[in-house]
Amino acid sequence: MTDQKKAYLLAGFAVLFWSTAASAFKFTLQYLNTVELLFYSSLTAMLALLLILIKQKKLHLVLEYSSKDYLHSIILGLINPFFYYIILFKAYTLLPGQMAQPLNFVWPLMIVLLSIPLLKQKIKLRSIIAILISFFGVIIISTQGKFSTLNLESPLGVSLALSSSIIWALFFVMNVRDKRDEVCKLFFSFAFGFLFTLFIFAFHFRLPSFKGLLGAIYIGLFEMGLTFVIWVRALKLSQTTAQVNNLIYITPFLALVFLNIFIKEKIMTTTIIGLVFIIFGIIVQGKIGREK
Repeated sequence: MTDQKKAYLLAGFAVLFWSTAASAFKFTLQYLNTVELLFYSSLTAMLALLLILIKQKKLHLVLEYSSKDYLHSIILGLINPFFYYIILFKAYTLLPGQMAQPLNFVWPLMIVLLSIPLLKQKIKLRSIIAILISFFGVIIISTQGKFSTLNLESPLGVSLALSSSIIWALFFVMNVRDKRDEVCKLFFSFAFGFLFTLFIFAFHFRLPSFKGLLGAIYIGLFEMGLTFVIWVRALKLSQTTAQVNNLIYITPFLALVFLNIFIKEKIMTTTIIGLVFIIFGIIVQGKIGREK
């Protein structure tokens, strides 16, 4: 049963929460290192998802999966949250939020590229053009417009931010082919991802600061766990997924506003221009996908 007004409301909340993620990353990484942040945030997300499963009376589903399903969840958990957030958090320690966030946002195009070898899909010329448009935006942001030298602001940071988009795209492709309940899948991903993180965290344990812990809990709830459930609910209530999915393009622009307000980053003109190219390429690619 659809309810478009409620779908828009829920999607709006999800976009708002995800828009604060870049600021939350930059704030919290002042107090926690990448492993500590992943440990506390993934623990929070796992517990939140467990409570949601109990409330939705789906907890019995976690005991009904096959060994193949559990193995798939282990692999997904290794990809996201473990590798994805470790790499993404490290990128945020090396780059301003206004660079890391847009570079990570190219994941829809990475899905297209990964679909060629993984899903055996053919790529059209218009898709190639759309990808080139977005990657021109990536170059603008990465070099801050210094085309004559093509000197990257932080080669490692840029590489990590782009790598995180590839990892997320891989997770997306593998996850979309998994037909299990969405909340159950996400719970298992964070449960196994948490265990991987725990193994590393155990060798570097220290008591977290209050501000660091508070930031990690916020990220666990509103970047990782709860917001995803809100987004899935919005998609189910919407008449078409496109009506809700289009709202996601607001996220990186709102993120820049929050970075300016809360982290006091001076937003560069080149960041906005580059982001426009990235979003335009993604929108063009999305239209091509709907024409198939």
